Amino acid sequence: MPDDKPNTSQKALAINLDKLRYGAFAEIGGGQEVARFFFRAGGASGTVAKTISAYDMSVSDAIYGKATRYVSRQRLEDMLSYEYKLLVERLDAKRGDTSTFFVYANTVATRSYAKGTEGHGWMGIRFQTEPHAEPSQILFHARILDTEILREQEAIGILGVNLIYSAFAQFAQPEELVVSLLDDLSRERAEVDMIHFSGPAFASVDNRLMALQLVQKGLSDAAMFTASGEVVIPADALFKKPALVERGSFRPIVHPTLDLLERAQEQFLADPDVKDKQPVVFLEMTLRQLTSGESIDHRDFLSRVDILSALGKMVLISNFGRYYRLVGYLSRYTQEKIGIALGVPSMKEIFDEKFYTDLEGGLLESIGRLCKHNVKLYIYPFKDPAAGHVTTAENLEVAPHLRHLYAYLLENKFVEPVKNYNPDYLGIYSREVLKKIQNGDASWQQEVPPQIVEIIKRDKLFSYSPGHTMMFTR
Repeated sequence: MPDDKPNTSQKALAINLDKLRYGAFAEIGGGQEVARFFFRAGGASGTVAKTISAYDMSVSDAIYGKATRYVSRQRLEDMLSYEYKLLVERLDAKRGDTSTFFVYANTVATRSYAKGTEGHGWMGIRFQTEPHAEPSQILFHARILDTEILREQEAIGILGVNLIYSAFAQFAQPEELVVSLLDDLSRERAEVDMIHFSGPAFASVDNRLMALQLVQKGLSDAAMFTASGEVVIPADALFKKPALVERGSFRPIVHPTLDLLERAQEQFLADPDVKDKQPVVFLEMTLRQLTSGESIDHRDFLSRVDILSALGKMVLISNFGRYYRLVGYLSRYTQEKIGIALGVPSMKEIFDEKFYTDLEGGLLESIGRLCKHNVKLYIYPFKDPAAGHVTTAENLEVAPHLRHLYAYLLENKFVEPVKNYNPDYLGIYSREVLKKIQNGDASWQQEVPPQIVEIIKRDKLFSYSPGHTMMFTR
């Protein structure tokens, strides 16, 4: 079936010929590209009330006020607020009854070969869905991955046109709107790692689900948000900070899950490379851990996010099946120490060669990628539920031909056993606790941190029902 979606030029022309849409374009820094697409398409007089470009920082400051960072969300929102207010003041009386006003703005830094930094930028639109309506807003952050300046400029222009077109054509279908941002682009050219919707048109939109959508639909490898649910870009959250992460499904968080994170954090803070620094501590869920069958249960996803938020931790949603990919992603944003808190079963998977048949260097290559950065793995013990044997980082058995490799990691402190753990927690398994919640066995409340118990009961998470509880005695 042929692709019947309009291309970038056709989108710009369609907006130009739509007599309802009228607005302004404000582009600063390296983002002087979007308005050009509308002028080249023809009929721009029907759409463009004003364009403004500012490359010099002093000129930008004179218009929008001083900024601590020029390529930032705050600068973008200042631009949208200033230009939208000005547009309505000047044109509402003349054409407010027949127009839906909009302002598109961006602030972009192209690739710097001198500094070794890649291109990136903030883009946004503030717009009315009908005349005199209160405005709604979409803004996003993009990495511009082209290495040639002309292709960078083209990608910036395409992203902007896609945003403007989709804001009007797809505001009622935000999930489809997200996907359309990379129309006429590939992931090799651009990545959208943060998006935020606000205003009356998006009153029912949960930005946490939109962050998930970025990853699920392949616009980004990962999305990050704070404990309060605010979407953030990893570059801001991780910049020059040590990072400690625990991966899991968190269905639900049980005592050993939290004990692992807290004990690993104690050891991480004591590391000479981390001491006296403020690390970012967060929890990660992969798409694999969110998928039930062939689809992701959004309600279940939000249930888990609510639980993680109660711990006051940031959350990362990723498509990284392997730990070395997670480490590579984090090292893109920070050169500081990276700690990974994990259990013995996960460590066994790392040393299972069947997961690396697609790598030319197999398991050895994966270990090299994992440990080439400043990384330490904190390993939490595991108690065999049948035999009662406890496996630790020190007595973990790997394949005979890999023993020397594992011993090397231990000896050189790439792997460190978690200390001071609570041995009473080793008999608690998340899957079993979930079954107890769903089957009405009240003993699960003894195996889950108290603050999480209250959330599960209050919000009836994981199929919990207060009327479906069996009596429990120790």
